[in-house]
Amino acid sequence: MSPTTPRPAATKDAPQDSATKEVSPAAASRRLTDDQVRAVLKLIRGADSVELKVTVPVDQHRATIQGLPLDPVEAQPRQVYFFDTPDLALNNAGLVVRARRTQGGRGDTVIKLRPVEPADLPASLRRQADFNVEVDALPGGYVCSASFKGRSTGDEVREAGFGALPLRRLFSKTQRQFYLDHAPAGIALDDLTALGPTFLLKSRFDVKLGVTKRTPQVMVAEVWFYPDGSRILELSTKCPPDDAFKVAADVRNYLIEQGINLDGEQQTKTKTALEFYAAGSHQRAPDAASG
Repeated sequence: MSPTTPRPAATKDAPQDSATKEVSPAAASRRLTDDQVRAVLKLIRGADSVELKVTVPVDQHRATIQGLPLDPVEAQPRQVYFFDTPDLALNNAGLVVRARRTQGGRGDTVIKLRPVEPADLPASLRRQADFNVEVDALPGGYVCSASFKGRSTGDEVREAGFGALPLRRLFSKTQRQFYLDHAPAGIALDDLTALGPTFLLKSRFDVKLGVTKRTPQVMVAEVWFYPDGSRILELSTKCPPDDAFKVAADVRNYLIEQGINLDGEQQTKTKTALEFYAAGSHQRAPDAASG
């Protein structure tokens, strides 16, 4: 896994050429240039965490799940709602509004801005416990994002998704202010359209990395199921900024040893979901999966 994610439009907080690097699917297997490595190193130094990701080609999904040390029966079911305008005005401005339901009645929310330059973010934001700056890296590229996280209940997320609860009530005061600071003018939270839900399964598993295979690392497998029958399998792991390049090299080596193709077309879960629902190709059915 080496430091990508498709790039949204630039924002006033971060120029595109340093906080993100977009690659075409055909170029996904290419390594970063020296200039790009220096740029991502600068971002990582200013970040709170790094998440390394790779999506697996569809024809390898079954073999990958069978070959990794995880038990699909223990996977955690989740539902994700994104909120945007029908023409994806927020996404085009680099803003993502998301709410998630988790088994057991829990829920969480996030308002995410990307790309960002860590050095440009106010110190008052960086000090808040629910605020996080993270570099996401996929084969061939990277993006730095700032996320304001919050908590809710699964029922509240479901009600907001179906329009029974004003969307603003899902988010904390600080999240709402972060949204106001970065959303396009004239688009209030309650004006947004629910895009979803998308059903997914998430499983955590432990691996041993390094030359001696003694370094423990927690990895995550997520399978997102879209209403048209398509799916995305993403493998990921998080690490502190200081360990990013070593963990990236070790995880890449581990996945190659498992026979996983790291040079396939990289897809992003969020972009796929937003474009699918915004296109109006699916009329939301009753929420059977939530019980």
